[in-house]
Amino acid sequence: MHKRILPVVALGAAATLGLAACAGGATESGGTDGEGQELTVWIMKGTNPDATAFYDKVSEAFEEETGAKVTIEEIQWADAHDRFVTSIAGGTTPDIAETGTTWTAEFADAGALEPLDEYVDSEKGLRDDLVEGLAVAGTYDDELYGMPWYAGVRSIVYRTDVFEELGLEAPKTWDDIVTAGEAIKAAKPEMLPFPVAGDAEFQVYPWVWGAGGEIATQDGGEWTSELDSKESQAGIEFYTGLATQHGFSSAGATTWKETDLRDAFTQGNVAMMLSGSWTPKALIEANPDLEGKIGAAVIPGEDGGIAPSVLGGSHLSVFNTTKNADLAWEFVKLMTTGEFAEQWSKETGYFPGVQSAMEEALASTDPLVAPFAEQMVDGGASVPVTPNFGAVQAKKTTNAMIQAILSGQKDVATATKDAAAEMTELLNQ
Repeated sequence: MHKRILPVVALGAAATLGLAACAGGATESGGTDGEGQELTVWIMKGTNPDATAFYDKVSEAFEEETGAKVTIEEIQWADAHDRFVTSIAGGTTPDIAETGTTWTAEFADAGALEPLDEYVDSEKGLRDDLVEGLAVAGTYDDELYGMPWYAGVRSIVYRTDVFEELGLEAPKTWDDIVTAGEAIKAAKPEMLPFPVAGDAEFQVYPWVWGAGGEIATQDGGEWTSELDSKESQAGIEFYTGLATQHGFSSAGATTWKETDLRDAFTQGNVAMMLSGSWTPKALIEANPDLEGKIGAAVIPGEDGGIAPSVLGGSHLSVFNTTKNADLAWEFVKLMTTGEFAEQWSKETGYFPGVQSAMEEALASTDPLVAPFAEQMVDGGASVPVTPNFGAVQAKKTTNAMIQAILSGQKDVATATKDAAAEMTELLNQ
């Protein structure tokens, strides 16, 4: 399986999807009778703006509709995977949880999730309204286990005030990145022109794809990592070279996560970085002085165009330990369709998981929305869709490769060869 470019297919007319009854437990009024019941929901935390008011509003709407109460618990992304694994093993999973797109297949493979096809297909037009890339990532063994909630994609985020001061334009090729970086390095020695975060794998893949490489391909059921191909090596050479050859980064960034990268940008120490569509609002929220000083641009391919970027995001999944799957679905539907899907998109900067809620974002001329929308539509890509990719992430195969190059422990050829061998082994376990 080659990387999949995931276009947002033709949009249907905007529609508000109500809380129609589904499966058992429906009342004559069209809702699900949840009087006296309570659902536990895990939502990830760590990169989003404060969403407390949103959660309160959706919980109130759900209780008014069904009579059931909802307890929403925020879980840090960094701790979430281990917590899920522990709760699955102990049978203590929540009723519903936000599952990252690379985790849903893993948890479905573990037998922990309820299939959602029957529910989705009972809602008129909903199946065709799902954003294709999120639906693909939420499907395992031809069954849907993750209801698309929101999508995000990484592009270049940069300081417009610095670029304007130095007479620079947003980069359209890799050479443009270097040219801008050199100018910033000379004029603003206190800033990092383009730091390379060593503990952030999704920052790596756009350069692999932008050079024509692949993460891994599948043939006859067998996976082969291609991180060590000539094309992939060229992309990784360019990316790590921003630090090792051009000095656009720092030694400390070798261990940075994406959150560290954003913190440095917020503090005024970074001029360019790869960051998600959901981050500009959070950056301004953290530092109001950045208002009007942030721009976004698509990630360029080596010689122009758009380099694919991982279409990240999340599903809402129902765990099979729930006592009322019908009620759990009603909450999932409320969160992922209609007015709440649109509100979540506006408040966070993510794109909705249903096409009918995306029309406004895709038509936007906002300079902090339009480039991300273009990146998503024309350059959204997927990591290998297999439950074993979670093992690759857990082993931090890609991160270790980048860190070895940045620290000088390995050259690009050796590091990519070692990483490809490890990834191939993990994907085929």
